[in-house]
Amino acid sequence: MIPDIARAPHRVAILVFDGVKLLDVAGPADAFSEANRLGAAYQVELVSPDGADVVTSSGIALSVRRAASEVTDAQTVLIAGGDVYPRTEVPASLSAAAASLAGRASRVASICTGAFVLAAAGALDGKRATTHWRVASTLASRHPAVTVEPDAIWIRDGSTYSSAGVTAGIDLALALIQADHGAELTRDVARLLVVYLQRAGGQSQFSVPLAGDPPRTPALRRVVEMITADPTADFSASALSTRLNVSARHLSRLFHEELATTPARYVESVRFDIARALLAQGHTATEAADLAGFPSYESLRRVFTRELRISPAAYQRRFRSALREGESSP
Repeated sequence: MIPDIARAPHRVAILVFDGVKLLDVAGPADAFSEANRLGAAYQVELVSPDGADVVTSSGIALSVRRAASEVTDAQTVLIAGGDVYPRTEVPASLSAAAASLAGRASRVASICTGAFVLAAAGALDGKRATTHWRVASTLASRHPAVTVEPDAIWIRDGSTYSSAGVTAGIDLALALIQADHGAELTRDVARLLVVYLQRAGGQSQFSVPLAGDPPRTPALRRVVEMITADPTADFSASALSTRLNVSARHLSRLFHEELATTPARYVESVRFDIARALLAQGHTATEAADLAGFPSYESLRRVFTRELRISPAAYQRRFRSALREGESSP
């Protein structure tokens, strides 16, 4: 049984702009559309700062219904994202449009890098928020009044929501639908979209192994090179000190000052990234643990559970090479 409130139109405005990512718009819009097939009554419209149509980052044009200033009846506002504004400052016209919409809606949400627009509008000040893992640190440094949680798929802080990268907009839309209509209808929407109702783990499971910036200190960069070249070698603190010809105390100070960690934990993190890459290539979890230098599968499993909140086997099912999964004999 759908609650009575579901039978009344629920107006959703999605703020778009030139360079917006198409899936940030289409993903949530289709989730609301599927909910309508099951008895909901969402009315979704696209709005832009000046009411003009926009062109997405993929070159596809989107038809806009009206300007943001004309929207007075939207109950839910979504701020879509795009690659342009993490790289540059959000223009005043766009942040003003977001502020205007957010100020009149019952709830507001950002999709992916739409968090930069919402933050520029001041709507995330004093709140917890997330965005795509690749630019989470940029959001935090640009907007220190926002508490950025880089591993979350989506976050709710009061009536303000935010989501991680791209397809996480669908996760967020499902959360909004569930708040309106309950778990049963939302579960059916997820089945129609062939997505998880709730993903296990955080978005760090989607980040690219070994993609971070290398350490600045030559000695620490050498540590990465040595572990990558031979992950199974002895990289205890004493062994590293001998290899680098520095004292154990000096080595610990280098790790603490630059990386805020210990030598042992850093070695484990590099081995963890190597194991993730091996799993994605199709190695078994036991093989990945052995080749990456972990003493046992159980030790690798403990690190996966701590860092990603999923097992190595679950990670591999999601990220194993598409070629290995789909290849067939000629």
